[in-house]
Formats: sequence, C-alpha cells, structure tokens
Amino acid sequence: MFQNIVPVNAQRHAATRIKEMSSFLFASHFHIAYVTVHEFARAAATYPIIFIEDRAHDTFRPVALLGMTEGENLFVDAEGKWLSSYIPAIIRRYPFVLSQTGTDPGQFVVCIDEDCGLLSETEGSALFTETGQPTQVIENVKRYLSELQQLDLLTGQFTRFLTEHNMLTPMNMRVRESDQIKNISGCYVINEERLNNLSNDRFIDLRGKHYLPAIYAHLISLAQIERLAMLRDARGKGTVKGESLPPELATGGKTPGKAKKKDAS
Repeated sequence: MFQNIVPVNAQRHAATRIKEMSSFLFASHFHIAYVTVHEFARAAATYPIIFIEDRAHDTFRPVALLGMTEGENLFVDAEGKWLSSYIPAIIRRYPFVLSQTGTDPGQFVVCIDEDCGLLSETEGSALFTETGQPTQVIENVKRYLSELQQLDLLTGQFTRFLTEHNMLTPMNMRVRESDQIKNISGCYVINEERLNNLSNDRFIDLRGKHYLPAIYAHLISLAQIERLAMLRDARGKGTVKGESLPPELATGGKTPGKAKKKDAS
C-alpha cells in the first residue's frame, strides 16, 4: 500500500495540501485487509473474516478477505469505486500511518506516503498553517491513528487468547477456475466444536472479555465466501453489478465456480 513513507513535519510539508480521496485504485491489488476486532460486526456483513499467521510477531491477525487470489480485490471497480458500504479502517487511513520512532517502542510519529497522488501545493486542505502549526487535518489524523493503535492492541489480546486456548484451526478453500481446482491455504478460522466444548469457567471468561460478539461475527462472516465467488464469477464474465469491465480487469471469459470451504480440526 505504502511506497514512500516519510514523517510529517512543518519544514518538509509547510506548503503541502491533501486532496480528498476520490479513488481506491491504490487498493485494487489488495486481496486482504487487516481488521480490528471492533470492526468485525460491520465487516462481517460483506467480507469473510479469517485469520492469517503473523510469523514476525508469533501470532495471528484477522483480515477481511477481499479476493480469492493474491493481487485481486473484488471490491474496487475500474473507476476506483469501492463496491460495498463498509471500507476497512486500514484502507480509510491511507495515506497516513503511524511509525515507531526507533528509539522508544512506545513512541510513534505520523507519517505520510508522498507517492500517494493526493498531495498538492495548490489543491486540498493544508497540513500546516502559515506559522507552521498543525491544522485540524493533522489533529484529526492523529486522533484517528491513535484510536486505531489502541484497537490494534485490543485485537492482539483477542488473537492471543484464541491461540493460547487452541481455538483456531486451518481452513482450506477450493476455487474452480476454468477447468482446474485451486486450493487456497494459509487461512485459519475459529473451531466451532472447540468453542462449544469450552468449560463453563472458560466460556464465562470469554464472555467477560467481551469476545463473544466478535467470535460470532467471524463465524457468520464465513458465509460471505459465496459473495466472493459470485463477484469473481461476474468479473470473469466482464460485468460487476451490470457494469462492463475493461480488458485488463476481465479474466479472459473464464467463469470460476463457487468456493468451497473445508475445516480441518
């Protein structure tokens, strides 16, 4: 997503303005988007929510599945319009991001992608005043990114709880593409059997941590895999919601079948 991240400061960005985002083409090749546990309820109405391994931090991360294969986002059309009512927060924060200072793991600085195409010296809202003070744009960005940072910490606690109690299990998806079957692996889901077999004390602990709504939202969201299959089928035929796709987004007339999910205990 990010190409050229630099810290936001009054010296470098004194004359910088940011235009309103009118296109999501920058996300057209993202097949997954990280979601926090507090997004599960809204995201589940549109996207399958799965877990993937984060080996660098020895944990799992929940993501919204945006496409069936790498480089495929079925929710961005040829004009850059997002084709659903809910857009994951990690997409909406673009082109801003928090980055660690390097000296203190608890200290972060607001950064911006200077290659995002939204920056200008003549159009949009200014980042700094003439006296070098942050404008309301920067203040709003700081507040939004700080909230996401806190939600990220809570999501980490949620996934660690699932891992420690062995509640995640691999899920393999099989996708028909032309005359071949492709297996999509590396996805994990909550094992319903293990959830139902939790002891009363463990279940009460789960409820006390307010994790139950997220767990049920995740399980319900898995039915949205069928939505992905239908979107992919429509894109393969050259149409999405009745709109024609340009050749570079069409799949050569292929008509993928529906995805099947298989849980391995």
